[in-house]
Amino acid sequence: MARMHSRKRGKSGSRRPARLEKPVWVELSPEEVENEVVKLARRGHSKSMIGTIMRDSRGVPLVKVVAGKKVSQILKENDIEAPLPEELANLVKKALNIRKHLETNHKDLEARKGLNRCESKVYRLIKYYKKKKILAPDFKYDPEKIRTLVAR
Repeated sequence: MARMHSRKRGKSGSRRPARLEKPVWVELSPEEVENEVVKLARRGHSKSMIGTIMRDSRGVPLVKVVAGKKVSQILKENDIEAPLPEELANLVKKALNIRKHLETNHKDLEARKGLNRCESKVYRLIKYYKKKKILAPDFKYDPEKIRTLVAR
């Protein structure tokens, strides 16, 4: 199935580990993994970045398999909450970067089109998160005010 604003039908991407039990070569205990996740989150890393760091430099294939909890559950238990969902924050950052580019390059019509597409995705995601009660019902996307929420 083709995505709305993407080119064709890309399906490539990394595969998750097939095993759902802790591999024998993982030396970290569940408590150590949880502490590491909390430490990385306090440094300002996103959930997906935490998973990538744990996989690449700590040798943990999946945090849930080793710790018994997802990264988001660990962060929720330790009262570490991001102001915006990660997916939405990334789209907002992209839109802000395009706006900054358009301030100096007024005639870049491709960038204007890209901003339009990006902000359409932002509005659609906001609508979804409001419906799921993840965002407040009175939440509004204002590029000037949202800059503080995303600036990390």
